[in-house]
Amino acid sequence: MKKEKKKNKKIRISLNVKRAFLLLFSLGIMGFSVGAFILYGPWNWVRERLITTAMTTMSHQFLATWFFDSEWISEVLAHNVTIEPDENTNPDYINMDQEVTVYKSKYDKEILDHEEGEPYKVINVSGTGYKGFLVAIYDPSKVKIGTTTKLGTTGQSVRVIARNNNAIVAINASGFYDPDWNSNGAIPHGTVIKDGKIVYDYTDAKVGGGFVGFNEDNVLILARTDKYSAINKYHLRDAIEFGPFLIVNGKPSFVKGDGGWGIAPRTAIGQREDGIVLFLVIDGRGYGGSLGCGMVELTEIMMNYGAVNAANMDGGSSSALIIRDEIINHPTAGGDNGLRNIPTAWIVTE
Repeated sequence: MKKEKKKNKKIRISLNVKRAFLLLFSLGIMGFSVGAFILYGPWNWVRERLITTAMTTMSHQFLATWFFDSEWISEVLAHNVTIEPDENTNPDYINMDQEVTVYKSKYDKEILDHEEGEPYKVINVSGTGYKGFLVAIYDPSKVKIGTTTKLGTTGQSVRVIARNNNAIVAINASGFYDPDWNSNGAIPHGTVIKDGKIVYDYTDAKVGGGFVGFNEDNVLILARTDKYSAINKYHLRDAIEFGPFLIVNGKPSFVKGDGGWGIAPRTAIGQREDGIVLFLVIDGRGYGGSLGCGMVELTEIMMNYGAVNAANMDGGSSSALIIRDEIINHPTAGGDNGLRNIPTAWIVTE
């Protein structure tokens, strides 16, 4: 009798194991089928967002190349592009002496309704799938380029760059050359101009745009030009090279699809007609309850808040906003508090 009970117990255990295996196997097949349907089914939006998002990162391109061949990827990227205005910034569009008597919109009120003498104001921004922060800087002469103290050798986090320059506000700026994906962040793409002098020069990132920087009159200049003209013609005092340009002389870029940049954390810089500078940082990858945004949303936010000129900065794991030594956004890198090492940052001095 006891032997029979033991035998029956073994049979039940064996059946349960088989059922568990079959269940797990079925769930695996179901998951694979759903994944395959999503990747290769009729939903172009999902497939294109995956490809464009992955291909604009340094370390996650495999998420696209694992599932799609180069021809398919090239076709998707060709249908998601950002076409920038074919002109450079005209400084005459900026009038810092104008007196505001009427708010043009609720966004205008958010920017202009601030305490006298306040150097900056932080505004929460949000939309479908994204959350972030916009910082209005009221004195453009205080906006400068900060760099790692070991430019060309080792990058530093936005927070460290801000500390080294006694900055009250800082965001990441240009992209950087990082062939080994080790987040060294030492070598900035393109030319870096600081205090009217070239402090570093490397090949640009080939992401559109061009020079992004402030001239001697504290006007944000967006210009496709060479490094010599950047200093001698446009008189840039602090600048980097990156892109794409989002808005030039009040004209937004034409964005087809998602612009070829996918959905990710984002950073942008802009300037209003009244000279007020805008720093924009959008969280992404699920951090802070935000998936991120593309060039469409980034441009819309800048347009809403009155930017006459605006440009995209490096995004993804580089996106960071520091205010008075505090990390305001939700950076996604694996370094100190989510920050990664980078070569350059836009800083605001007191």
